[in-house]
Amino acid sequence: MSKVIKIKRGLDIRLKGSAELQLAEPGLTGLFAVKPTDFKGLEFRVLRKAGEEVKKGTPVLADKSHPEIVLVSPVAGKVAAVNRGERRKLLEVVIESSGELSYETLKKGSPADMDGTSVREQILSAGLWPAIIQRPYGTVARPDHAPRDIFISAFDSSPLAPDYEFILKGQAAEFKTGILALKKLTAGKIYVCLSPELIDSKVFTGIEGVEYTVFKGPHPAGNTGIQIHHLAPINKGEVIWTITPQFVALIGRTFLTGKPDFTWTVALAGSRVKIPQYYKTVIGAQLSPMIASNLVEAELPARIISGTVLTGAKIEPDGFIGFYDSLVTVIPEGKYFDFFGWALPGINKYSMSRAFLSSVFPKKSWDLNTNLNGGHRAFVITGQYEKVLPMDIYPMLLLKSILANDIDKMEQLGIYEVIEEDLALCEFVCTSKIDIQDILRSGLDLIRKELN
Repeated sequence: MSKVIKIKRGLDIRLKGSAELQLAEPGLTGLFAVKPTDFKGLEFRVLRKAGEEVKKGTPVLADKSHPEIVLVSPVAGKVAAVNRGERRKLLEVVIESSGELSYETLKKGSPADMDGTSVREQILSAGLWPAIIQRPYGTVARPDHAPRDIFISAFDSSPLAPDYEFILKGQAAEFKTGILALKKLTAGKIYVCLSPELIDSKVFTGIEGVEYTVFKGPHPAGNTGIQIHHLAPINKGEVIWTITPQFVALIGRTFLTGKPDFTWTVALAGSRVKIPQYYKTVIGAQLSPMIASNLVEAELPARIISGTVLTGAKIEPDGFIGFYDSLVTVIPEGKYFDFFGWALPGINKYSMSRAFLSSVFPKKSWDLNTNLNGGHRAFVITGQYEKVLPMDIYPMLLLKSILANDIDKMEQLGIYEVIEEDLALCEFVCTSKIDIQDILRSGLDLIRKELN
């Protein structure tokens, strides 16, 4: 029987508009994008100029420090544009699909019959290496590192989170093959963390040589950072890799078919979506076919987020889905002020505390907007962060040590254990409206630069 760990601290934010368990296939616009901004810790150089022909799986970008790490075209076609921003910052490489089925050839066979070097080269060639994230720092894993362990969270506990069991229905063989490939990359353990609903999963369970643990409790129980902290905390000098289930299945499929594959399932959810559901698409696809005629018309405009409301990025209606995102969320923009809102009973106002009358409806689903409900204030101790962070660290002291650029204090206070998603709830409940995730990222980048 799997070990069960109960998480008591945390917060489930119940939002309206969760995706129904039904799958649709939107028409594709023919435009796809590879976005370097999705990948932390890498600096890319362009391999293909505008107008050049590419196959599915053809490298279009390579990391300057580790040129074996490449980003590849998700479709066959030609490079339509290489878009840059201020100071020539590389923003995206746009690919126009030709509709052809040409692709780069990979090795076909079971990872169990290959050595670690061959498996690593296959994942790198398939353009799927950036799917592996390393702790500490939350950056793309380095191929020349050997992780102590590899963690896979089979569930997402964030607001309106996608259901990986539904997404990977019928893909048990691909997932198992992906696990076999990952086993070749570490001498340590493969941890697969489940929610109570996944104990009898036909996709995730029953794989030999995997450590299964059930996590029960509110968000952030589904975060790999929380799971690592409770199972096998990371220490200075150690490296742990994490990867999401959908990428594990993609890796497995490349070994089973010998072809690069970027088929991706995305949940479209949120209160401003008419029919929230799942869509079968391609990594880097343009968003517009999914939301065309599917957004609720209202007085306030909509905020479209590639990812979750806690950690996602704002994108335009004709933008492209992020590389790591299995969720697109659409909520109202908060372009209005609630005059003397703090003085009212607040029966329709969300709060994690009992400040409003709404606290008597703990199971209510909310239609929240992007309003901050206040401005930047003094950074004072309130004890709020500790209520939503189930880790034995002091988040406020850690953040202050980052602001002071005190690397020794950062290490003592647990910076190696966290990345942005782990402190996202702290930012959500913060009375002072501090940009906690930005502060944490600056600290992680500083310590990575100084120590590496």
